[in-house]
Amino acid sequence: MEQAPALLLINAGEDSEFFYATRFLTEDPALYIRFGEGDDVLVLNVMEIERGRQTSTASQVVDRAEHGWREDLDGYQAWAQLAAGLLRERGQARARVSGRLPAAYYEELRSADVDLELDKALFVAQRRRKSAEEADWIHAAQRAAEAACAEIVNQLAAAEVKDGDLWADGRPLTSERLLTAGQAALNQIGYSCDDMIVAGSPLCAMPHWRGEGPILANAPVIIDIFPRGRVSRYHGDLTRTVVVGETSADVQRMHLACLDALAAAIAAIRPGVNGRAIHEAACKVLVGHGFGTVTPGFEGSPEVALMTHSTGHGVGLDVHELPVLRPVDMLLEEGDVVTVEPGLYKEGLGGVRVEDTGIVTADGFRNFTSLTRSLDPKAYR
Repeated sequence: MEQAPALLLINAGEDSEFFYATRFLTEDPALYIRFGEGDDVLVLNVMEIERGRQTSTASQVVDRAEHGWREDLDGYQAWAQLAAGLLRERGQARARVSGRLPAAYYEELRSADVDLELDKALFVAQRRRKSAEEADWIHAAQRAAEAACAEIVNQLAAAEVKDGDLWADGRPLTSERLLTAGQAALNQIGYSCDDMIVAGSPLCAMPHWRGEGPILANAPVIIDIFPRGRVSRYHGDLTRTVVVGETSADVQRMHLACLDALAAAIAAIRPGVNGRAIHEAACKVLVGHGFGTVTPGFEGSPEVALMTHSTGHGVGLDVHELPVLRPVDMLLEEGDVVTVEPGLYKEGLGGVRVEDTGIVTADGFRNFTSLTRSLDPKAYR
């Protein structure tokens, strides 16, 4: 019987696949080879050996210096040569590698006569089915997101309106100040989110604009927080939209449409349902409210606010992972953790987005999110 190829991973900067396989966190290059069930090795530099033995799940943790490591300015070549040598020690010439493996490692491994099998779906099925422990980690991250969001919104609620801008402590209230407050709230409880969104109008019409500068009154502010646990490494994902001051009729209509689309999508979630159908359920509601999307068949009028993105995505060690709720065919499974995040955006006005995260259960969807969805900042106290 032909020997199955070993699984070979080379860490390249906090790689979620490497962490999933080893439960060892590092930004530095490291090597992992799984020859079979219960037969795996994590290869580290001497500085990390003891931490690797204490924290990783690998059956063996070894010093690279004891297995043929040769210092080289070309780190790609050095790690590839080390990996090839370890494979040869076990009589192996084949290895299965991730589609995320940097091309330089791939080429150096081939140059070292390793026959590579590219597995673009590595760990996808396993990572989709969240264990009870993983679900708890994501739920905890979602609670952290809610705490940070409430901190930001409370600062917005306390601000004064001066000449159309928000002010606090005698100076303009900016995205940067609010980002700092949100990050501090997360850091104090063991989470981080360096790229969170606190985006005022009108530029929040671009869904992933991070936000900068003064926040306008009487206009929507999108707050999108996707924290990662410092220890667990699992994410949450939450978005709320608020308005300080007067809320226009257009923004109220956009917000109501998003809430109804969120409810329709959540009601459709259960195992075996196509992610495409859930996305279309949300799109149908938005169009029914007089808005549009970029999804064929649900375009609406080009003059109105549009949803320009998917309805949702998976969440775990990566903030964006499978499954997806968009116009592709992918059946949901029990244990999937997904976001539901309808949004509407109009250039010159701004945007509205509301996002919850939860888990697909045998009979539907268990929402990990409990924070109010109100446009009124005072509702978050």
